[in-house]
Amino acid sequence: MTKVIGVRFRRAGKIYFFAPGKYKVRTGDKVIVETARGVEFGSVVTGPKEVEDEKIMQPLKQVIRIATADDVRREEKNREKEKEAFGICLEKIRKHGLEMKLIDAEYTFDNNKVLFYFTADGRIDFRELVKDLASVFRTRIELRQIGVRDETKIRGGIGICGRELCCHTYLSEFAPVSIKMAKEQNLSLNPSKISGVCGRLMCCLTNEEQIYEELNRHLPSAGDHVTTPEGLKGDVQAVNILRQMVKVVVALDNDEKEIREYKASELKFKPRRRKKDMKISKEEMAELKNLEEKNGASKLDDE
Repeated sequence: MTKVIGVRFRRAGKIYFFAPGKYKVRTGDKVIVETARGVEFGSVVTGPKEVEDEKIMQPLKQVIRIATADDVRREEKNREKEKEAFGICLEKIRKHGLEMKLIDAEYTFDNNKVLFYFTADGRIDFRELVKDLASVFRTRIELRQIGVRDETKIRGGIGICGRELCCHTYLSEFAPVSIKMAKEQNLSLNPSKISGVCGRLMCCLTNEEQIYEELNRHLPSAGDHVTTPEGLKGDVQAVNILRQMVKVVVALDNDEKEIREYKASELKFKPRRRKKDMKISKEEMAELKNLEEKNGASKLDDE
């Protein structure tokens, strides 16, 4: 076991482990640490705790120091310089006629590097742009192409639920999201209903996936044959997953049919089969598949 603290370098960013060393570090403190990018200014989000050695990426670096008032002022000055750098980079992109969308500019704490994050439809040859920027800033330049989910994480916004986007407020890493999750939760497969601000499947589909899988195990599917507590045979018309209620079309003795609602636990039916795919066209399925994120892990993190 090793004693570590957790540090973030951006809002809702990935948490990195560092050894507190001789410093008494608490949650909320600002610290100066060395990362793969250079010397950085970060916020402590998890106080000292013991972590298993195999969960730590070696070599584990120590905190250089707890941030001083001068360090805080320098960090604030860097934030102002980033705004200026963003404007200069935009101008240079237009000058070189590159089809890329600039998203953010970021200085490392020691000003050893300036990072520019951008999106583009394909690969961009930005070698001349880098040379041009290096002649202006007189430091190392890195242009990093990111995906639409990373873009939304940086910019933020309001989701269809009326709250700030999860990725911008607390999600430190993106979890894989699939069309199967939307089907499991019995959601409309209308792309506008299940996609987020980024145009990809909503991250919150993963939040309740586990409970929906468990609830669905105890339910029949629409169209299944069931036996009611009265001994009547019927076909499932609809199910309410959260309430665990089932609407059944039952056949009465006078050859009439009636819709009745029962608790799932009251019905007899065969174990839940694998849900059949909904009837949608190839074009609609292709559009839905485009909502799945294929860019992999976030490009904002430095491993």
